[in-house]
Amino acid sequence: MSGLKKYAAPLLMLLIFEAVAVTLWLTKGNLFYLFNFSYIGISIALGLFLYIRKYRHARRVVQLLVGLYMLVYLGLIRGENMQIEGFWYYLFTGVFEAATIHYAVAKIFGPLIFGRGWCGYACWTAMILDFLPWKTPEKPRKKLGFLRYIAFALSLLFVAALFLSGAGELEKIMFWAFLIGNAAYYVIGIALAFAFRDNRAFCKYVCPVTVFLKPMSYFALFRVRCDKSKCVDCGKCRRVCPMEVDVTDNSRKRKNGTECILCMECVKNCPKKAL
Repeated sequence: MSGLKKYAAPLLMLLIFEAVAVTLWLTKGNLFYLFNFSYIGISIALGLFLYIRKYRHARRVVQLLVGLYMLVYLGLIRGENMQIEGFWYYLFTGVFEAATIHYAVAKIFGPLIFGRGWCGYACWTAMILDFLPWKTPEKPRKKLGFLRYIAFALSLLFVAALFLSGAGELEKIMFWAFLIGNAAYYVIGIALAFAFRDNRAFCKYVCPVTVFLKPMSYFALFRVRCDKSKCVDCGKCRRVCPMEVDVTDNSRKRKNGTECILCMECVKNCPKKAL
């Protein structure tokens, strides 16, 4: 029984996504939602299973399975704009479909459960950036977080301008916006990574989605916690954290606490198993 208990996390994650999949399938009458969220749930559960089995690339497996699915299948093949512009577009059209549901589950209400897990396991932008060599930042953190709010506002203004101008062929425009937006994200993300010697510089300073993610992640149910009785304050967890989170502080107000992507590098590298 104890052997099965350690697999409770992947089973629970699978059940959560299956509940979402079945609920959307039945309420929307569209079999796609059953497939979509079941696939994502199975991918995440597989990653957690591999992590428990101590496979070193467990998180990367999930990133590629989910990130490529969303980028290639949903974005390029089905023509869905899964960027934040797609979210605004569906809101303006009053349609609760595709990007709207995706944002509600993964980036607005989902973080109440798993925090910034999206950033660590599913984001197709971070999926590419994590191939770069700077897994942990080599330079002090910059005070550039305000850039995310500019990017957030620009994405909203772009879609609003399309509707106010009465532009035609909006679906086609949004598809091209998806292609160009993704290319821009990759170029900016890679440039920032090289400039700051930090793979996740784009996530910290520019990504507009974090405007949704950060406040909701403050209340996340799943969090890395520290057993103070075991911790020797060696600082290794802080050194290996790509988001510079102080996981030794169990309070909600810990340093960079709303940026934890649940990559578990701190847990894997803690010499005293205090996390």
